[in-house]
Amino acid sequence: MLKILQTRLHQGHRTTKFPLEIPALPERFRGRPTIDQAKCSPQCQQCVDACPTSALSIVPVENGATKRELRLDLGKCVFCTECVDICPTGAIAYTKDHRLATSTREDLILSGDQLKLAEGLGQQITSRLGRALRLREVAAGSCNACDLDTNVLNTVGWDLSRFGIAFVASPRHADGLLVTGAISENMRYAVRDAYDAVPAPKIVIALGACAISGGPYAGSPATHNGLGDGSILPVDLFIPGCPPHPLTILDGLLRLIHRIPKG
Repeated sequence: MLKILQTRLHQGHRTTKFPLEIPALPERFRGRPTIDQAKCSPQCQQCVDACPTSALSIVPVENGATKRELRLDLGKCVFCTECVDICPTGAIAYTKDHRLATSTREDLILSGDQLKLAEGLGQQITSRLGRALRLREVAAGSCNACDLDTNVLNTVGWDLSRFGIAFVASPRHADGLLVTGAISENMRYAVRDAYDAVPAPKIVIALGACAISGGPYAGSPATHNGLGDGSILPVDLFIPGCPPHPLTILDGLLRLIHRIPKG
């Protein structure tokens, strides 16, 4: 027992100090992408052709001398770097910025280096829920990568409960749902039933590319392309990635309950 206590004392404080401090991220971490329109060749669309999930598109615009714009849909992006590797001019790059969560599906469309980050819940629902959340996680046809990175938040390194956020077993005890996966045909009914069981007012969080757009499974007759179009459930928070890093997930959750300032 004495050895265990000595080892624990030697380890020291192991919980990240986020949001007061940003923890060290791995060298290969892929954060928010950026697009330099000035470097994008008007005749080139190699990145669009290479993208495995059709996340990139070229849109006609009238902006001075520019008549077209490259756009990246973070809701479809699986952060595979195919576009970065094939771009001959380096117009697309990944940053170390972990902040990716947005309040609307439209805000996930990136055309430069700025992203409109998620805002907190409205005053009416905030007054009912306060600054804490009880969430029921529903894996609706996921590969479990998003679920695993979410579960990491319950470890001592992140200690999600210190923010008043916890996952519960029953939707009847929850303030909302956190949904992963592309919404398979069978899980479509389960997701809806779980949502109906959550007491009002309630929220929905779409976590990962599959839950937002179907990810690499988009267009399959076995799935419903996620929750992004609002046809299955209304969504209050979109957290993109494949899977999102635990820091990205935590940042989104804290923005939702007004624990992180805007910006």
